[in-house]
Amino acid sequence: MKKCTKCGATPVIIHRKASGQILCKECFIESITDKVLKGIRRNKLIEKGDKVAVALSGGKDSVMVLDILNSLYERNIIDLFAITIDEGIEGYREHGVEIAVKNANKLGLDHRIASIKDYFGKTLDEIMTDDCREHGACTYCGVFRRWIINKIAREEGATKIATGHNLDDETQAILMNYLEGNIDNLTRIGAKSEPKSDKFTVKIKPLREIPEKEVALYAIARELDVHFDECPYSRESFRGEVGRFIKELSVNHPTIMFSTLKGFDKIKPAIKKEFSGKKVKIGMCINCGEPASHELCRACLFSKKINNEE
Repeated sequence: MKKCTKCGATPVIIHRKASGQILCKECFIESITDKVLKGIRRNKLIEKGDKVAVALSGGKDSVMVLDILNSLYERNIIDLFAITIDEGIEGYREHGVEIAVKNANKLGLDHRIASIKDYFGKTLDEIMTDDCREHGACTYCGVFRRWIINKIAREEGATKIATGHNLDDETQAILMNYLEGNIDNLTRIGAKSEPKSDKFTVKIKPLREIPEKEVALYAIARELDVHFDECPYSRESFRGEVGRFIKELSVNHPTIMFSTLKGFDKIKPAIKKEFSGKKVKIGMCINCGEPASHELCRACLFSKKINNEE
């Protein structure tokens, strides 16, 4: 019987092919928590006194972020609250919102819930049934979610927004933006955002170096209440295609995501220096007052089109 390489205990719950490490439940939880907290310190994601808004979907990634950051909240290092967006995806989002509420209540945290329909007039399902739509579900969802989360975070005085992006998400973003030739987006990928306006709240990714499968195992080992269902729109996206490709590669090349991330982080300063280009002036959207590089921010532009206001 295999024994934990850290403490010698049995049974074990994970064999990390990339490192050869074999861990029991307790040592696995400890190793993940230590890695996330060390990453926070190394990348200076959080400072004492920060008010952190966790973008809490109810899924494994965001619930794990909330669980680990709560340890800093309990030690009075940070203030903490949660924001949940109801996209309006029938048969999927209701359960996620319910679980998000349970987790916030369990920890006694303030929790804001907002819907895309309340802000923009239609649910995501309604947008996607419109034959005149110009984009895929993930594009509308991403633009509207980011707009709402940033607005609420600022209203609540948050200094940081913590998201649940994991290692798989980051390597997908690196590869898909490279394949699309989107160098500007590549320069913005990282553990912490660099806002071009003080109306944008800094975003941080505490799970950036944690593989998705280990996030799921952490949730199970910690017996966290999470929403494991996959968004019904995700398989239609280019990101979904890239994600499946990377997972296939990882079967025979278990270190591929780690090497992709580390390699990108090394060359990112050179990419930023070479392709910084002309700085875009950030003003205010004439419709909503949120940051925008044109007269209308992207969210208001989308909103006008889906509501036939043009």
